[in-house]
Amino acid sequence: MSTPDQAPAVYAGVDIGGTTTQVVLCDPARLAVVAALEVPTPAAAGGTAMVRAALDALAALLAPDTPRLLGVGVGAAGLVDTDTGRILVASDSFTDWAGFPVTATLRAALDVPVFLDNDVNAFLRGEVTGGAVTGEPYVLGMTLGTGVGGALWLDGALFDGPHGAAGEIGHVPGFGSLPCTCGGRGHLETVASGRSVAARYADRTGRVRTALEVAEAADGGDLDAVEVFRAAGTAIARALLITAGVLDITTTVIGGGVSRAWHLLQPAITSALSAEPPVSGRELKVLRSQLGPHAVAVGAASRARSELS
Repeated sequence: MSTPDQAPAVYAGVDIGGTTTQVVLCDPARLAVVAALEVPTPAAAGGTAMVRAALDALAALLAPDTPRLLGVGVGAAGLVDTDTGRILVASDSFTDWAGFPVTATLRAALDVPVFLDNDVNAFLRGEVTGGAVTGEPYVLGMTLGTGVGGALWLDGALFDGPHGAAGEIGHVPGFGSLPCTCGGRGHLETVASGRSVAARYADRTGRVRTALEVAEAADGGDLDAVEVFRAAGTAIARALLITAGVLDITTTVIGGGVSRAWHLLQPAITSALSAEPPVSGRELKVLRSQLGPHAVAVGAASRARSELS
């Protein structure tokens, strides 16, 4: 039987999303995922319940071999304060999440260092560390999930901005006039998030479907479903052009649950970019996430490793 000092060491990454929470254990050398577990996020039950769900999932992963936990990184939905480890702003998908002391709560339970990041920042860090955009110096990361998030990697480093809100392309206006979850109107999120894909389909047909079911309907030849994804892809392309025009971004990596319908989104994105290329005249590479559902959690673990190294 191994002693604690002989036990294998791991970093843990936690992705607290609006629908599910992903927890992974990564080896310290390459951050390869050695164990993973997905559980529902009790978003309506508040911050304490959400963190408890993550802790229970982590305990289940650690139990079989009792590896030595070096540190934990958390990618959480919302605007976060990385210094205090608190959620600053959260969408209406969550109850009692804004202001919640994420790192302090986890640190008290685990007695290891814990680091908090915005979930999309963590997603981009993961894809740059060992995913679709490894080695790329200028990248926009975009996640299409319950909402639409964005993050920037500039000159080989994550760029947060002075208020931690850099790259939030999901909440840039100019995409119609529908109300957004953040309280604004006409944001990209109103046409390209999972919740919005379902809502736009319901607007057209009167039928209530999830985004996954809308994608399945599109695959079955439902023209209303096809049009909803075409509109989402076209709007995404416009958002990419805005970013490229302001920051001369050369590459975009897209993940999140809605990106599972990549075959429906990509043609519209490509068509729109071909019709109106970036002002630089250079091709804008648009890539799908390589790490898939583990991208945020792996990126969060990467943050913990870099802080503790």
